[in-house]
Amino acid sequence: MTELLATENVSSAVAKDHATLTANAVAVLQAERAGLDALENALLDPHGLGGAFARAVDVISALAGRLVITGIGKSGHIARKIQATMASTGTPALFVHPAEASHGDLGMVQQGDAVLAFSNSGETTELGDIAAHTRRCGLPLLAVTSRAGSTLASRADIALTLPAMPEACPMGLAPTTSTTMQLAFGDALAVALLQQRGFTASDFSHFHPGGRLGMRLRTVQELMRTGDALPIGQENTPMRDVIVEMTCKALGCIAILDHNGALAGLITDGDLRRALDLDLTTTLAKDVMNRNPLTIGPDVFAADALRLMNERKRPITSLFVLDDTGKPMGAVHMHDLLRAGVG
Repeated sequence: MTELLATENVSSAVAKDHATLTANAVAVLQAERAGLDALENALLDPHGLGGAFARAVDVISALAGRLVITGIGKSGHIARKIQATMASTGTPALFVHPAEASHGDLGMVQQGDAVLAFSNSGETTELGDIAAHTRRCGLPLLAVTSRAGSTLASRADIALTLPAMPEACPMGLAPTTSTTMQLAFGDALAVALLQQRGFTASDFSHFHPGGRLGMRLRTVQELMRTGDALPIGQENTPMRDVIVEMTCKALGCIAILDHNGALAGLITDGDLRRALDLDLTTTLAKDVMNRNPLTIGPDVFAADALRLMNERKRPITSLFVLDDTGKPMGAVHMHDLLRAGVG
């Protein structure tokens, strides 16, 4: 009985500890969410942060050089992430560590550049040299800080003052809410610049050739079968020869061309099964082909081609790729896309 009570007490204590941990975690999320809400409201003020944000977008988008992003400590980690996001979305950017800048890396900051500095307090002494460098060289200095009257904000051409909100840390010391707000603000700035530049998914793919994302952003032109690998027939090709061509090329379909070389129709394995009752020695391709097949252009993303195949009421396994004149350039098979890591 004593052992049973002890076990129950331990279980109760563990459950209580778990409940406390969960409550503490939720409190952190609530504090950070409050910070994001305050940031959203501040951005809606055209005379405050919203106006400064718009000016920053104009300055950065007009740069002849690069956006140099800097910060130290936790703000430095946020700055590195924002630099990576900027660079991958069409804004040439690099991260310069402020301490290294004081020992020679200021040479990386050149005419035509601008500096975006992150510092929650705005009093980070390590940013002094890089800030002074922008003043000497006449470079725009943009400061992301939560203190409008700080040294960094007063030196900046544009002070991007985030709302001063309590940190989620129970001591109010560890950067938590402030870094969440910095990260969200940096993302908002990067996306605004992306939209200002008219940056497209195609542009994005050029900067992301590797990994799963890179595979999904490849176009069908990069993956399609071409030349002798394509099963091709003419409208007057006997079905017996059509079957031979389809069997040799193993694409599951054959393109039927008109006298100009444009696609007149398509014959699939399903069309063949439906034509088995016909005399295949006298029946012509034009008698069996589907005159309105689904086709795509060469610039369609491979991921979109795969989606088109799967979304059909009767899923298809191959798509012919046509040029502007309606002539086949190539064809993609579902297996080609899956092997390339598109799925």
